[in-house]
Amino acid sequence: MGRRGHYVIGAPWIYLLEMEPKKAAVPERKGTIWYPFHGWEKHSVSGDHARLAAEIAEVEPGPVTICLYWLEFANPDIRRAYRSAGFRVICHGERGSRWDGKGRDFLSGQLTELRRHRRVASNRLGSALFYGASVGCEVAVYGDPMQLEDERPEYGGTARRMRLWPELHGVRVDPEAAREAARQELGFEYQATPEELRRMFGWKRARCA
Repeated sequence: MGRRGHYVIGAPWIYLLEMEPKKAAVPERKGTIWYPFHGWEKHSVSGDHARLAAEIAEVEPGPVTICLYWLEFANPDIRRAYRSAGFRVICHGERGSRWDGKGRDFLSGQLTELRRHRRVASNRLGSALFYGASVGCEVAVYGDPMQLEDERPEYGGTARRMRLWPELHGVRVDPEAAREAARQELGFEYQATPEELRRMFGWKRARCA
C-alpha cells in the first residue's frame, strides 16, 4: 500500500501464547464457549437473544458457556435469555484502551476459558474464533448474525466474511482449515523475537540490580 515506517509483528495473542504456553491447561476439554456478536460503546446490536439461545441448545450437546461483551453482560434481559436455557454466562471484562488500564487481563482470561472448552462458536466470524482455533478448539459459525446499528456497508458485512472464509462457516468446520486461517490471520509467521521487538521500539534491556 506504499506505507513506510511500519513493522508487521503479528497479533498480541501470539505473544501471549509464547508467554503462557501452559496457562489453564486441563486434562480434558468440555463443552462449547459461545460468543454472541456484540455491539460497542457507540453502536448497539439488535437481535433475538432468546431465539439464538434456543438454536444453540439444539446444536450444542453441552455444557455451554456464553461469553458476552461487557455492554451486553450489563443487560439483565440478555443474561436471562441465556441463563434460562441452562447456560453458564460470563464476561471477559472491559477491553480497555491505550489511555487506561482496563482490560489488561482480557486476553489472559480469554485464553484460560478457551483452553477449558472443546469448541468455540459464534454467529459472526471474529477474533475469538481465530484465538480458539489457535489453541486447539473446534470452530463453528452459525445462527442469526444480528445487525449492528449504523453498520457501514463499505465493510461488506456478513456477505464479505462468507466470501472470504466460506470454509469457516457452519455447525461443523474442518479443523485444519480453521487452524490455517488462524495462523494467517493472527500473523504467526511474523512473530518477532524479544531482541527484534527491543530494536523496533527502542526498548532497553532490563538490568538486574
